[in-house]
Amino acid sequence: MHSSDRASLSRRQMLSLGLATSALAVTGLATPAWAITTQEKIVDLSRLTIEEFMSDPQLADFQKFMKSAKGILIFPQMFKGGFILGAEGGNGVYLVKGADGSWSPPAFYTFAAGSIGLQVGGQVSQAVFTVMNEKTVNSLIGGQFKMGADASVAVGPIGAGTGASTTTDFKFDIYSFSKTVGLFGGGALDGAGIIVNKDYDKAYYGSEASSREILVDRKVFNPQADPLRQALPQ
Repeated sequence: MHSSDRASLSRRQMLSLGLATSALAVTGLATPAWAITTQEKIVDLSRLTIEEFMSDPQLADFQKFMKSAKGILIFPQMFKGGFILGAEGGNGVYLVKGADGSWSPPAFYTFAAGSIGLQVGGQVSQAVFTVMNEKTVNSLIGGQFKMGADASVAVGPIGAGTGASTTTDFKFDIYSFSKTVGLFGGGALDGAGIIVNKDYDKAYYGSEASSREILVDRKVFNPQADPLRQALPQ
Protein backbone atom coordinates (compact mmCIF):
# COMPACT_ATOMS: atom_id res chain seq x y z
CA MET A 1 0.00 0.00 0.00
CA HIS A 2 1.36 3.39 -1.03
CA SER A 3 1.89 6.11 1.58
CA SER A 4 -0.79 8.23 -0.13
CA ASP A 5 -3.27 5.34 0.20
CA ARG A 6 -2.41 4.93 3.88
CA ALA A 7 -2.89 8.66 4.47
CA SER A 8 -6.25 8.56 2.69
CA LEU A 9 -7.33 5.56 4.77
CA SER A 10 -6.24 7.31 7.96
CA ARG A 11 -8.28 10.38 7.05
CA ARG A 12 -11.33 8.21 6.32
CA GLN A 13 -10.92 6.43 9.67
CA MET A 14 -10.69 9.75 11.51
CA LEU A 15 -13.75 11.05 9.67
CA SER A 16 -15.70 7.89 10.50
CA LEU A 17 -14.68 8.15 14.17
CA GLY A 18 -15.77 11.79 14.26
CA LEU A 19 -19.15 10.99 12.71
CA ALA A 20 -19.68 8.11 15.12
CA THR A 21 -18.87 10.33 18.11
CA SER A 22 -21.29 12.98 16.87
CA ALA A 23 -24.01 10.38 16.44
CA LEU A 24 -23.52 9.17 20.00
CA ALA A 25 -23.80 12.71 21.27
CA VAL A 26 -26.98 13.33 19.28
CA THR A 27 -28.61 10.12 20.51
CA GLY A 28 -27.67 10.89 24.10
CA LEU A 29 -25.31 7.91 24.44
CA ALA A 30 -22.36 10.22 24.99
CA THR A 31 -23.03 12.17 28.20
CA PRO A 32 -21.28 15.55 28.47
CA ALA A 33 -19.32 16.10 31.66
CA TRP A 34 -21.42 19.20 32.39
CA ALA A 35 -24.79 17.44 32.12
CA ILE A 36 -27.03 17.92 35.15
CA THR A 37 -29.24 15.25 36.60
CA THR A 38 -33.02 15.13 36.25
CA GLN A 39 -33.39 16.09 39.90
CA GLU A 40 -31.05 19.08 39.58
CA LYS A 41 -33.00 20.25 36.54
CA ILE A 42 -36.28 20.08 38.50
CA VAL A 43 -34.76 22.15 41.32
CA ASP A 44 -33.38 24.74 38.89
CA LEU A 45 -36.70 24.99 37.04
CA SER A 46 -38.53 25.29 40.37
CA ARG A 47 -36.41 28.31 41.26
CA LEU A 48 -37.13 29.90 37.88
CA THR A 49 -40.85 29.21 38.36
CA ILE A 50 -40.87 30.98 41.72
CA GLU A 51 -38.98 33.96 40.33
CA GLU A 52 -41.39 34.22 37.38
CA PHE A 53 -44.48 33.98 39.59
CA MET A 54 -43.13 36.55 42.06
CA SER A 55 -42.60 39.08 39.26
CA ASP A 56 -45.76 38.35 37.23
CA PRO A 57 -48.26 41.26 37.48
CA GLN A 58 -51.11 38.83 36.74
CA LEU A 59 -50.24 37.00 39.95
CA ALA A 60 -50.06 40.12 42.09
CA ASP A 61 -51.28 38.37 45.26
CA PHE A 62 -48.86 35.46 44.96
CA GLN A 63 -46.31 37.08 47.27
CA LYS A 64 -48.94 37.51 50.01
CA PHE A 65 -49.72 33.82 49.95
CA MET A 66 -46.06 32.89 49.82
CA LYS A 67 -45.20 34.92 52.90
CA SER A 68 -48.00 33.30 54.90
CA ALA A 69 -47.46 29.77 53.58
CA LYS A 70 -46.19 27.01 55.87
CA GLY A 71 -45.16 24.86 52.91
CA ILE A 72 -44.93 25.08 49.16
CA LEU A 73 -45.24 22.58 46.33
CA ILE A 74 -43.63 23.58 43.04
CA PHE A 75 -44.26 21.72 39.79
CA PRO A 76 -42.25 23.52 37.09
CA GLN A 77 -43.57 21.32 34.28
CA MET A 78 -47.18 20.16 34.51
CA PHE A 79 -48.39 18.08 31.60
CA LYS A 80 -52.04 17.95 30.62
CA GLY A 81 -53.47 16.19 27.62
CA GLY A 82 -55.56 13.42 26.15
CA PHE A 83 -58.70 12.80 24.18
CA ILE A 84 -61.86 12.12 26.24
CA LEU A 85 -59.73 10.50 28.94
CA GLY A 86 -57.44 13.19 30.28
CA ALA A 87 -54.51 13.25 32.62
CA GLU A 88 -52.42 15.79 34.44
CA GLY A 89 -49.11 15.18 36.08
CA GLY A 90 -45.55 16.18 36.74
CA ASN A 91 -42.61 15.95 39.10
CA GLY A 92 -41.74 18.73 41.49
CA VAL A 93 -40.48 19.64 44.93
CA TYR A 94 -41.96 20.33 48.35
CA LEU A 95 -40.37 22.67 50.89
CA VAL A 96 -41.48 23.43 54.44
CA LYS A 97 -40.92 26.64 56.40
CA GLY A 98 -39.20 26.17 59.77
CA ALA A 99 -39.94 27.97 63.04
CA ASP A 100 -37.11 30.42 62.27
CA GLY A 101 -38.64 31.30 58.90
CA SER A 102 -36.03 29.47 56.84
CA TRP A 103 -37.01 26.96 54.17
CA SER A 104 -36.12 23.29 54.31
CA PRO A 105 -34.22 21.38 51.66
CA PRO A 106 -36.56 20.17 48.90
CA ALA A 107 -38.16 16.74 48.88
CA PHE A 108 -39.35 15.38 45.55
CA TYR A 109 -43.03 14.70 44.88
CA THR A 110 -45.10 13.51 41.94
CA PHE A 111 -48.50 14.99 41.02
CA ALA A 112 -51.04 12.76 39.29
CA ALA A 113 -54.65 13.47 38.37
CA GLY A 114 -57.09 12.02 35.88
CA SER A 115 -60.36 13.28 34.48
CA ILE A 116 -63.06 12.30 32.02
CA GLY A 117 -64.42 14.91 29.68
CA LEU A 118 -64.23 16.47 26.25
CA GLN A 119 -60.62 17.55 25.84
CA VAL A 120 -58.26 17.39 22.92
CA GLY A 121 -54.55 18.10 22.67
CA GLY A 122 -52.19 18.90 25.51
CA GLN A 123 -50.33 21.65 27.27
CA VAL A 124 -47.38 22.18 29.53
CA SER A 125 -47.55 24.67 32.34
CA GLN A 126 -46.11 25.62 35.71
CA ALA A 127 -48.02 25.24 38.95
CA VAL A 128 -47.37 26.24 42.54
CA PHE A 129 -49.40 25.17 45.57
CA THR A 130 -49.14 27.16 48.80
CA VAL A 131 -49.89 25.13 51.93
CA MET A 132 -51.39 27.40 54.57
CA ASN A 133 -51.50 25.42 57.83
CA GLU A 134 -49.45 22.90 59.80
CA LYS A 135 -52.06 20.16 59.59
CA THR A 136 -51.89 20.03 55.81
CA VAL A 137 -48.10 20.42 55.87
CA ASN A 138 -47.88 17.26 57.99
CA SER A 139 -50.41 15.40 55.85
CA LEU A 140 -48.24 15.98 52.80
CA ILE A 141 -45.12 14.88 54.64
CA GLY A 142 -46.93 11.63 55.40
CA GLY A 143 -46.26 10.34 51.90
CA GLN A 144 -49.53 10.03 49.99
CA PHE A 145 -52.05 12.84 49.82
CA LYS A 146 -55.34 13.21 47.96
CA MET A 147 -56.78 16.65 47.44
CA GLY A 148 -60.41 16.91 48.42
CA ALA A 149 -60.47 13.46 50.02
CA ASP A 150 -60.77 15.00 53.50
CA ALA A 151 -63.62 17.43 54.22
CA SER A 152 -61.16 19.70 56.03
CA VAL A 153 -59.03 20.03 52.90
CA ALA A 154 -60.22 22.44 50.24
CA VAL A 155 -58.37 23.73 47.21
CA GLY A 156 -58.86 27.22 45.88
CA PRO A 157 -57.53 27.60 42.33
CA ILE A 158 -56.05 31.01 41.58
CA GLY A 159 -54.29 31.72 38.31
CA ALA A 160 -53.59 34.25 35.66
CA GLY A 161 -56.74 36.21 34.96
CA THR A 162 -58.39 35.50 38.32
CA GLY A 163 -58.21 37.51 41.51
CA ALA A 164 -57.19 36.39 44.97
CA SER A 165 -58.31 39.55 46.79
CA THR A 166 -61.46 37.87 48.13
CA THR A 167 -59.56 34.89 49.56
CA THR A 168 -56.77 36.55 51.50
CA ASP A 169 -58.29 35.28 54.75
CA PHE A 170 -56.72 31.94 53.77
CA LYS A 171 -59.87 29.93 54.48
CA PHE A 172 -58.60 27.11 52.27
CA ASP A 173 -55.80 24.73 53.23
CA ILE A 174 -54.13 24.84 49.83
CA TYR A 175 -54.14 27.45 47.08
CA SER A 176 -53.08 26.66 43.54
CA PHE A 177 -51.41 29.11 41.19
CA SER A 178 -50.82 28.54 37.51
CA LYS A 179 -49.71 30.64 34.57
CA THR A 180 -52.20 28.82 32.35
CA VAL A 181 -55.84 29.83 32.78
CA GLY A 182 -58.03 26.82 33.41
CA LEU A 183 -55.22 24.34 33.95
CA PHE A 184 -57.16 22.83 36.83
CA GLY A 185 -60.63 23.53 35.54
CA GLY A 186 -63.64 21.29 35.96
CA GLY A 187 -62.80 20.06 39.43
CA ALA A 188 -59.70 18.29 38.14
CA LEU A 189 -57.94 18.73 41.49
CA ASP A 190 -60.52 16.66 43.39
CA GLY A 191 -58.87 13.36 44.12
CA ALA A 192 -55.51 14.40 42.67
CA GLY A 193 -52.68 12.51 44.26
CA ILE A 194 -49.43 13.99 45.51
CA ILE A 195 -46.94 11.24 46.26
CA VAL A 196 -43.41 11.21 47.67
CA ASN A 197 -40.82 10.31 45.05
CA LYS A 198 -38.31 8.34 47.14
CA ASP A 199 -36.17 7.40 44.14
CA TYR A 200 -35.61 11.05 43.25
CA ASP A 201 -34.81 11.91 46.90
CA LYS A 202 -32.17 9.18 47.05
CA ALA A 203 -30.66 10.19 43.71
CA TYR A 204 -30.48 13.86 44.71
CA TYR A 205 -29.07 13.42 48.23
CA GLY A 206 -27.06 10.28 47.63
CA SER A 207 -28.56 8.46 50.59
CA GLU A 208 -31.83 7.12 51.92
CA ALA A 209 -33.87 9.77 53.73
CA SER A 210 -37.57 10.01 54.50
CA SER A 211 -39.53 13.12 53.60
CA ARG A 212 -39.71 14.00 57.31
CA GLU A 213 -35.94 13.69 57.66
CA ILE A 214 -35.53 16.04 54.69
CA LEU A 215 -38.27 18.57 55.43
CA VAL A 216 -38.43 18.69 59.23
CA ASP A 217 -35.27 17.14 60.66
CA ARG A 218 -33.14 18.49 57.81
CA LYS A 219 -30.70 15.60 58.05
CA VAL A 220 -29.56 15.84 54.43
CA PHE A 221 -28.55 18.79 52.29
CA ASN A 222 -27.53 19.51 48.73
CA PRO A 223 -25.99 22.95 48.13
CA GLN A 224 -27.40 22.93 44.60
CA ALA A 225 -30.82 23.72 46.17
CA ASP A 226 -29.60 26.84 48.01
CA PRO A 227 -30.62 29.29 45.22
CA LEU A 228 -34.16 27.86 45.31
CA ARG A 229 -34.41 28.17 49.09
CA GLN A 230 -33.12 31.73 48.95
CA ALA A 231 -35.66 32.66 46.28
CA LEU A 232 -38.54 31.89 48.65
CA PRO A 233 -39.71 34.78 50.87
CA GLN A 234 -39.42 34.30 54.62
